[in-house]
Amino acid sequence: MSTLAERTQPAEVAPGYRAGRTLPLRVELVRQLKRRRTLVMGGILAVLPFVLAVAFAIGGQPGSRNGEVTLMDTATASGANFAAVNLFVSAGFLLVIPVALFCGDTVASEASWSSLRYLLAAPVPRARLLWSKLVVGLGLSLAAMVLLPLVALAVGTARYGWGPLEIPTGGELGAGTAAQRLLVVIAYIFVSQLVTAGLAFWLSTKTDAPLGAVGGAVGLTIVGNVLDAVTALGDWRDFLPAHWQFAWADAIQPRPEWSGMIQGTALSITYALVLFALAFRGFARKDVVS
Repeated sequence: MSTLAERTQPAEVAPGYRAGRTLPLRVELVRQLKRRRTLVMGGILAVLPFVLAVAFAIGGQPGSRNGEVTLMDTATASGANFAAVNLFVSAGFLLVIPVALFCGDTVASEASWSSLRYLLAAPVPRARLLWSKLVVGLGLSLAAMVLLPLVALAVGTARYGWGPLEIPTGGELGAGTAAQRLLVVIAYIFVSQLVTAGLAFWLSTKTDAPLGAVGGAVGLTIVGNVLDAVTALGDWRDFLPAHWQFAWADAIQPRPEWSGMIQGTALSITYALVLFALAFRGFARKDVVS
């Protein structure tokens, strides 16, 4: 019978083994970049600005409706306006897809391929595996949000010229200032999508079906958008991440207003941290059989 001291001694490991060096980020990143869904998603985001440019070319110049000028009406004013419009039409749904895909497919896909247990037997510590996959998933999500406006800015500049960003309410931002504000917009959209990333990642640790994790995160995000449209909820809508998803519009004003973005950022980060913690806690206790 073993003694207490023998039972509490750490298991022997191979010489040179370091848990922190298992599954390097560059290895996981290369694996994810080579996957077809990554290439397809990148292609869709890169093509969207061309589709909108063709639509404006066919339909003519956008014009105000009922005397009200919106951001969409200024789409063809400059490359900066065209990039802002691409973000406007994509932030509510299209940019949700890559976040849910890159964060929700990552762990569940390994389980569906029956390779998850072999990764853990490598041995890769569970926390290290989740950390590597989460960082790469968030990195690819951010790359998707940067790719769209970059391509849109290039297409818009080639089609409509380089110039200031015209503001629908009046006035304009110089090209340099507009570029800085668009960077703020991209950063805010990324932060606002952390809730979707957290949902997708948590669901990915709970199921062996990647589609279930991705679809579940997208579905819950849509539910949040629907609830935000229910004005009868009153002030309760302030606790919905969807309520603040377009607060970035305040950043492209002559005098930016930060209060809405601050509230949206705080809410998104809080929800995301809770969901990420649940994912790590649940996966640490999960019986991995696939």
